[in-house]
Amino acid sequence: MKTIFPETIQSLPEADIPIEGVQAFLSQAAKHQIIFMQFAKDVNLPEHAHNAQVGFVLAGRIELVINGKPCSYGKGEVYHIPKDVPHSGKIFAGYADITFFDEPNRYAVK
Repeated sequence: MKTIFPETIQSLPEADIPIEGVQAFLSQAAKHQIIFMQFAKDVNLPEHAHNAQVGFVLAGRIELVINGKPCSYGKGEVYHIPKDVPHSGKIFAGYADITFFDEPNRYAVK
């Protein structure tokens, strides 16, 4: 997959995200993670919950159901999922974002 991220981001460790077709680079901090992600395939996300998450959409489209409310986000939009709120969704091929996770161990290094 051709990445939209510059070499500086590509030099970060890859995140071990168990989803086929995702490429993700991990910026690790003591209390949070920032993931630079892009998707080559459509992905259905089953309902789950975790600490707070904020996504900054760079390209494509994501449809989320956050606490039972359907939402759709595209390039230039930002979504927020509060801590412990159930959410699910669909990520469409070509989607890319920068996601902030308010937890330091959401994903491991690949």
